[in-house]
Amino acid sequence: MNNEELLIRNTTVAQRVKIVNEALGLDSVDCEGVPQSMIDMYDDYINGKKEIAEINASFKTEYVMGDDSARPEKGGCGMGMF
Repeated sequence: MNNEELLIRNTTVAQRVKIVNEALGLDSVDCEGVPQSMIDMYDDYINGKKEIAEINASFKTEYVMGDDSARPEKGGCGMGMF
């Protein structure tokens, strides 16, 4: 899926839920323990308020600046999709 296909204007709410769930591995039995904060982080995308790129840029800024509360738990849940 390319970035254009992920834009809010090109997706429905149901599609955005599926995109987030797949990216976080929530549709996989192999990926348990995704922190709720990581799931909640994408609520604005699902609700059509912010694009994924905006959310990810904000997250990366907090992570680089040393805000440990933004740091995800380690795991192999495919979080690098976006």
